[in-house]
Amino acid sequence: MTDAQLAAIAAAVGTPVYVYDAGMIRERFAALTDALSRRLTAHVHYAVKANSNLAVLALMRELGAGADIVSAGELARARAVGFPPNAVVFSGVGKTDSELAEALAAGLRMINLESEGEAERVIALAAQQGVVARVGIRVNPEVTTETHPYTQTGAKGMKFGVPLDRVPDLARRLADDSHTTLVCVGMHIGSQITAGAPYRAGADRLASLVAALRAAGLMTLESVDVGGGLGIAYQEGAAALDPDVFAEAIAPLHDATGLPVLVEPGRYLVGPAGVLLTRVVYRKHTGGREFVIADAGMNDLLRPSLYQAEHPIRVVGAVPGATPEDVDVVGPICETGDFLGLRRRLAGAAPGALLAVEAAGAYGFSMSSQYNSRPRPAEVLVDGDRWGIVRERERVADLIRGETPTPRWVHGEEAA
Repeated sequence: MTDAQLAAIAAAVGTPVYVYDAGMIRERFAALTDALSRRLTAHVHYAVKANSNLAVLALMRELGAGADIVSAGELARARAVGFPPNAVVFSGVGKTDSELAEALAAGLRMINLESEGEAERVIALAAQQGVVARVGIRVNPEVTTETHPYTQTGAKGMKFGVPLDRVPDLARRLADDSHTTLVCVGMHIGSQITAGAPYRAGADRLASLVAALRAAGLMTLESVDVGGGLGIAYQEGAAALDPDVFAEAIAPLHDATGLPVLVEPGRYLVGPAGVLLTRVVYRKHTGGREFVIADAGMNDLLRPSLYQAEHPIRVVGAVPGATPEDVDVVGPICETGDFLGLRRRLAGAAPGALLAVEAAGAYGFSMSSQYNSRPRPAEVLVDGDRWGIVRERERVADLIRGETPTPRWVHGEEAA
């Protein structure tokens, strides 16, 4: 995406606005699949939670990816763009009965079970529908990763996955019931992982588990799942996970089991392909600090406040004669924690300047909210020299749709 394109988009659509580069998504998908294909048999299922815009999902489907979902809403999005049911994996720790029933009726590739309680619900619901549920077991491999504590999911004591020592009994329970078929065991060890060693450790444990299940006569496995979490570089020179390093780390799992490996990247594919455009509204000097106040805030991009994430920020277009200075780029939300970047070196960040918050294609819009009653941004897709709106900006009227100042009483004297 060129600065001229970004400036044209901001002028036409307004700010804040998310902009995604289709060409970069294709390049990153090719880099990952090429690295995997050189070393093992693997299937990529895009993690919808990273960026669930329908245009992005349609692009992933066209590229040949499946979908990894964690809610009925994400299932609806996957179906809306034509993902076939056998290309959809349903994960997540808190699936409701209605979500499970919908997934069973749809005939998905598999439902990943994260607890024994969930397994019992699937068995009961499958019996009600008279179907055989294709299920996987998400294992907690007890692998600790060097990432933000909020995005660690494979360490012991986390809410995710079935403890390793409970998996054989659960696998036997599934094998003994006529309404379930165990087709996969897998893991997801976290997000923004920049080294191959944690994947290799988890893969070794999965390989041992598959061997134990086969020795016990449980021979219905069709694949193994290593999840996603491939880290990207948010700042120049920062660590990122090379696809070849990732492929080498998980290849022994394929070699040991002979099974195809499912991979579920999200951030790696779309993170670097997105920017959040925001316009400077005011400048302010106070307490020895220079504040650049923009029209995008933590409701538009939560990652800096939630994870202390450091996205690159730059002024779009050269500003002749501008002197670089250290500034805090903050938003309009009534929270001290509302910032896009602290102590950034920018030149020309005057009122009216257009800023690009980079590497914002993953967990940007998908984590946005209407906090402070602010409509969520528009989304735009750029493909070569053309661009188009793929989500209209919300309006103030959208904020109060479904609300009423006068309750429709359903209990009590007024409802009688």
